[in-house]
Amino acid sequence: MDKREPTHRIQGEDVIVTEIKFIDQTLRDGQQSLWGMRMRAGHSLPIAADIDSMGYHIVDLTGSSLMEVLVRYCRENPWEGLDLIRTAMPTSRLRAGSRANAIVGMGLTPRSILELWVRTLIKHGIGSMWIFDCLFNLDEMKWMSGIVQDAGAQSAPQVMFADSPVHTDDFYANIVREMSTWGTETIILGDEAGVLSPERAATWIPRMVEAANGVPLEAHFHNTTGISTLNYLTAAKAGIHILHTAMGPMANGPSMPSVDITADNMRRLGFETNLDESLIPRISEHLTRVAEAEGYTLGAPREYNLAHSAHQLPGGMTGTLINQLHQYGMGDRYGELLEEISIVREEMGFPIMATPYSQLVGIQALLNLVNEERYTVFPDENLMYLAGHMGPIPGEVSAEVKDKAFSSKRGKEFLVWERPDPSLKEIRHQLGENLSDEELILRYLIPGPDVDAMLAAGPVKTDLSYPDSPEVTLVREMVANTASQYLGYTQGDLSVTLKR
Repeated sequence: MDKREPTHRIQGEDVIVTEIKFIDQTLRDGQQSLWGMRMRAGHSLPIAADIDSMGYHIVDLTGSSLMEVLVRYCRENPWEGLDLIRTAMPTSRLRAGSRANAIVGMGLTPRSILELWVRTLIKHGIGSMWIFDCLFNLDEMKWMSGIVQDAGAQSAPQVMFADSPVHTDDFYANIVREMSTWGTETIILGDEAGVLSPERAATWIPRMVEAANGVPLEAHFHNTTGISTLNYLTAAKAGIHILHTAMGPMANGPSMPSVDITADNMRRLGFETNLDESLIPRISEHLTRVAEAEGYTLGAPREYNLAHSAHQLPGGMTGTLINQLHQYGMGDRYGELLEEISIVREEMGFPIMATPYSQLVGIQALLNLVNEERYTVFPDENLMYLAGHMGPIPGEVSAEVKDKAFSSKRGKEFLVWERPDPSLKEIRHQLGENLSDEELILRYLIPGPDVDAMLAAGPVKTDLSYPDSPEVTLVREMVANTASQYLGYTQGDLSVTLKR
């Protein structure tokens, strides 16, 4: 029997049944794709025990960008929140992610901070780390993978799919074959933009399974165009038995396929799933109530749109670019911007449209549009990329882009620029000799005033009030039934004071 085929009972014969394992993306990529990374610890703690009980292979939980948003916009200590969730999920293996050469922002991070970041996450209970670099700087990825394993966790390097003339099956097979020699637990196949067509999946996925030389693969496909649910069937049949999904309210659209539909599909193919799906409605109800209370997006299936394959823009960037166009009084030119993104992506050598290169391409296209003349302004990160400091560019960069980028004084500086790599001792001397590892990381990566404001906000808030909670209902009734300028109400532990 082909080892890549699902096995089940056929004509009365007992055959070994293959299990599909699931990695939950509800609390990490689901909320990153749909909620703009605004999920606080108080949002997830009420359902943490249920997720812990479902039987997931791994629960993906955090990353550097999520921590930045928690500090800067939610005024919440991400390390404290991580500890609370870790305590609430004692049986789950938690995962965090990192670029191989950077955390937070579009530039590069010193290796001393990268290593401290990995070791500190593992100290806080992270047992698995996924590692990515969309330019496939394999030396950097291998180094990071080694740090993860040395610190006592399992590593999973990710291969990001892109549809372009240079990202062929041979291109990817060579990368997967190299990764298979690193001693990692798994290798992740990622389709961040949701552009892997069913036709390409039929050739690409089996080729990656073959190139992995027996190392298990994971499928991490975003459902941006609605085809990833189908591609999971192809993946399972080809021998990929670890799938990334999210709970219904946090699934679909730019997020992952839903766990309930994916699990049902797998059983219909003859696989076992071994998830406690009876917990899904309760978890989904809670997440729906939080989204409605906070004004966050709920995941919903989308129609297949061929135009998406041209710009390959990740769903999380859409709102940001629309807001930026409105700031320039150009809100009616979004379609034009998408066309420009498609052109810039090709002229910049077909970088994979995921962090940070989707942002680099998107902002360059926006600047081209705003300035009414193309490539008159380059962000420093784009000059860094074009000079090759971020890694090998997969395709040919347009001669016009190179000429305009490096004809300026700033561009010439990046041609001879070297990546700063201060030691941890030097960074401590700069930021504070007595800082904890956790605070040192935050202060190096995030502006100091934001860290100060987060610390001043006090402990992580774990209580939530929904729009239909008894407390909020009581307040509404009190306001509606009196014209008084001052109201006070106390019952047990509840105390409410209102002033008009």
